[in-house]
Amino acid sequence: MAVAATFLAGAGSRLLPPSIPFRFFGAAVTFHVVAWLAAMAGAGQVPAFAGGLGWPLAALHAVTLGVLAMTAIGASLQLFPVATRRPIAHAGLAAAVFWTYVPGVAAVVVGMGLPSPALLGVGAVAVALALVVFVVLFALNLSGAKGMPLVVAHGAVAAVSLAATLATALAVVAAYTLGAPVDRATMVALHLALAGYGFMGMLALGLSYVLVPMFALAESPPAHRAWASFALATGALALSVPAALGVLPGVLGVAAAGFGAVAAILHVQLMRETLSRGLRRELGIGFRLARIAWGALVASLVLALLLALDVPWPRLPTLFGATLIAGWLLSFVLGILQRIVPFLASMHAARGKHRPPTPSSLTAEQPLRAHFRLHVAALALLAAGILAGNGSLVLAATAAGTVGALAYAGFFATAVRRMTASIIDAGRLNR
Repeated sequence: MAVAATFLAGAGSRLLPPSIPFRFFGAAVTFHVVAWLAAMAGAGQVPAFAGGLGWPLAALHAVTLGVLAMTAIGASLQLFPVATRRPIAHAGLAAAVFWTYVPGVAAVVVGMGLPSPALLGVGAVAVALALVVFVVLFALNLSGAKGMPLVVAHGAVAAVSLAATLATALAVVAAYTLGAPVDRATMVALHLALAGYGFMGMLALGLSYVLVPMFALAESPPAHRAWASFALATGALALSVPAALGVLPGVLGVAAAGFGAVAAILHVQLMRETLSRGLRRELGIGFRLARIAWGALVASLVLALLLALDVPWPRLPTLFGATLIAGWLLSFVLGILQRIVPFLASMHAARGKHRPPTPSSLTAEQPLRAHFRLHVAALALLAAGILAGNGSLVLAATAAGTVGALAYAGFFATAVRRMTASIIDAGRLNR
């Protein structure tokens, strides 16, 4: 439990105003619904989707930019200052990131779906500007870090990956909007690796070394094994870049997938051991989603290996993308977010109260149970639809996903409402 004590020591003094992280989380919950609706609009195209403007691409970016990156920004701005023991510099800029980023993501999603290259270009500029500011804020916080070197190392790789992801994204957008002579296939491959495994992946792995022991009331995993996983994952990312650029793609691509798979298996083993040693046995539905996500992480790297080996199956790239984005990252983010939201809400509501509300008292369990069942059903139907090349199965998946996303939104709204009521009550008592 040392990790929990270290993480929480003095955390209250480094909390941002609740409006900052909760705005990002609320936007992520909203884009979760939008993503499934966009996938529904393009359900017939999803099984054979291999890129190009349209609603499948819009759904993909509603997830990656609207849910995953949105959550990552909100969580990083709040949780990394606690981990590094340094408050975030220029908190006002964090709010400005939100008001630039959210309209930009909306414009990108709609511009891809219609499609409208002009709207896509405007949205991409806004998203790029917001992410540049976020990277600067993030880097400033990491540069003077005083604690948790493993988490900081993962964060540093994530920040570099985000900068490179942004560059590849702008290159692809320039090809769509300005007709720039860009090899889109190469840029898309590089973009997917850097965004999925580099930015979001490294953030997910790094924060897991804090959040999983903290929520399970367990000791931190053995540092040497965690550093080995980090080194393998970083090596896999480094190898994936030249492979995507066409430098010995067979050799380096296979090596990258192999290193990544070993890193993922080692990380999952560490997480499972941590959970088994924890004092808290009942970890809720969120960790059921996390376990599914860990399985999908390993599965995505197996599929990446098949891609590197040039296995001749046309729907393999689509299945890989769905496993990486929906199976691993979306499931993991939704699972952890449903623990982070009540946790942060409780910390904010605790100010000025002798008996602060517990995270469980701020959590609506029924919507989460409904979401879990519908999310799992959506993933299974989506995989079946891709494997069978059946748009009707994908349509059923999107229907289940949409209803599940609405249930998740109900959980979030309840947590915010209960937190706000508790803060108001505390203010009345302290008058």
